[in-house]
This record gives sequence, C-alpha cells and structure tokens, in this order.
Amino acid sequence: MARLISWVASNLDAFFGLAIALTVAILGIIDDVPQDVVNSVILLILALLAQALLRERWRRDTAEKAGRQMLAESNARLDELVPHLAQITAEDGVLAGARSAINSASMVRVLNGAEVGAAHAEARAQTDRWRFRGGTGTYTRAVTLPECIEHARRRNGTLDFGIEIIDPTDEQVCERYAQFRRSLSPRPDATGERWTVDRTRKESYATVLAACWHQQRSGLLNIDVRLSNRMSTFRYDLSSSCVIITQENPQTPALRIDRREIYYHRYSIELQYSREQSRRVPIEQARQVQLDDEPSVEQTRRLFVALGLPLPRAYGDREVSDIIVKAIQARNPYE
Repeated sequence: MARLISWVASNLDAFFGLAIALTVAILGIIDDVPQDVVNSVILLILALLAQALLRERWRRDTAEKAGRQMLAESNARLDELVPHLAQITAEDGVLAGARSAINSASMVRVLNGAEVGAAHAEARAQTDRWRFRGGTGTYTRAVTLPECIEHARRRNGTLDFGIEIIDPTDEQVCERYAQFRRSLSPRPDATGERWTVDRTRKESYATVLAACWHQQRSGLLNIDVRLSNRMSTFRYDLSSSCVIITQENPQTPALRIDRREIYYHRYSIELQYSREQSRRVPIEQARQVQLDDEPSVEQTRRLFVALGLPLPRAYGDREVSDIIVKAIQARNPYE
C-alpha cells in the first residue's frame, strides 16, 4: 500500500488525467454528461498529457546536462591524475617499488623437516660450485663434499668447492662453539658424542684432512679451505642454483633463496668477503704427503705440519686416529 501511494504521488498528473477520462467516459456511455462537457474534459486531458510530456523532456534534458557535467569533471580529474599515474607506473615509480617489495617478501622460501634435506640434495645434483660457511663442517664433510664430487664425476665436469670453518687452533672460538652446541642440546647427537672443546677441534681438523684426501683422489676438484676465529650460529650452503641457510638445530626451519633472486648474489658477496677475512689453508702443500685410502697416523701428522697446522702435542695416536675416522668415515650427524 505504501508503495502504491508513493507511485501515485510521483505520477499524480497522469493519475489525475486517467481518473477524469475514465469518469467522463463512463458518464458519457450512460448519457448523463452533456457533449460540451465531454469536449472540455478531452481538452483538459490533452493539456495534462502535454504537461506530462514537457515535464519528461525537462527531466531528460536535466539528466543529460548533469551527465555531461559529470563527464567533464571526471575528465578534468583524470587529467590531474595522469602525472601521478605516470609516477606510479614508471620503472622506478611507486608501483615498481610495491612490486619489488612483494617480490622481496616472496623470494625466500621457508623449509621444514624433510624439505631441508631434499633442498640440499637438489642443490648438489647439478652444481659445479659450492660455498660453505659454518661450524666445523661435519655435515659438509660427511655428505655434501663426497656427493658433489660424485655428481661432478658422473657429468664429467669440474667442481669448485669452498669451505670456511672455525679455526681448530683457536681454543677460544672452539670453546664458544662447543658451549653453543651444548646449549642447544646437552645430549649426544646422532654420532653418539657430546660437544666439547676437544670434539670441536677434532671435527675441524677432520674437515681439513677430508678436503686434502678428496683432492688427491679427484682431478676434477678444486678446493679451498679457510679457518675463521669467528663463530656463526648460521650455516650457509651456496650452490650454482640457490643458497640454503640453516642452523645447528635440525628442528629450526631453513631458508632457501634461488639464484634469480637478488639476495642470492648478496649472500654470495657476503661469503666471499668472509673468506677473504679468514685464514687460508695452503691445500697445495698437501701434495708433499701422499695419503693412503685410509691415512696412517704418521701421514696425518706430517700432513698437518706441511699445512702449517701442527696437531696439539697432547694428541697421541688415539686422538689422531679419531680425526682420521671422522674424516674418512664421516657420519651424517642428522640421520
């Protein structure tokens, strides 16, 4: 009812004319209305019709005028926005900056659990170079280096391998590292050993021995070993396809950045400068000592003397044998 009343109010002239026409028509049928009255009513209805047409035309003209005015205002505003749009869409504009920020947020992939090992395996499969920076290089010695050498052999290609580990002759950094590892877990790891200063030193010595041992057995390998007096809680593994950043705790998520991303190159520079600030091990001097398939205690001692890293005097044959086993029969600490 309310809707009907509203419609009648908005179309009152037409409704009024219709009512008059119907009334007069009915009265004319029954001959109760004179002919001159009917004619007057017809003129009145025609007047109402003309008024309705004029009003409709006025509304249409008003709407068209308002539309043209709105288009003109919109065009003027667009003209004002063109310079701003140019700034936004330019190569160095706001849009490019926003796109860069979005890409930066998505360029790092977070790895969890088995994804970490799978990412390392994928990176090792086709790479012709590897850069490692971390603690003692236990995983690198046990898994990364031998597998990268095997992949290089299968594709008959060369391998450029760089290792940066803590200096086994620096007792202070070894103590800091052992304390850090014990703070993560006081229990023995997968190798069955707890982290102590002695173990830390042996693990680093073993990585140096493994590097020399593999180089003597592979003409495709070019290896560089650096010793640092700084400890890092992160480990960096950079291949020709990506960089993977992990921590000593295997439960902590890892990060992977592909080569096409800008931060891959940033980390490559970081590792390069870090190596340059570390002490280089003269691996070429290892040619003076031929190492057997399982080096002897005497060969190992002479090797470290040739490298300028003589073993501690307190190390007897048993301790040297421990280093040999860690180097040649290295166990994956995360199995």
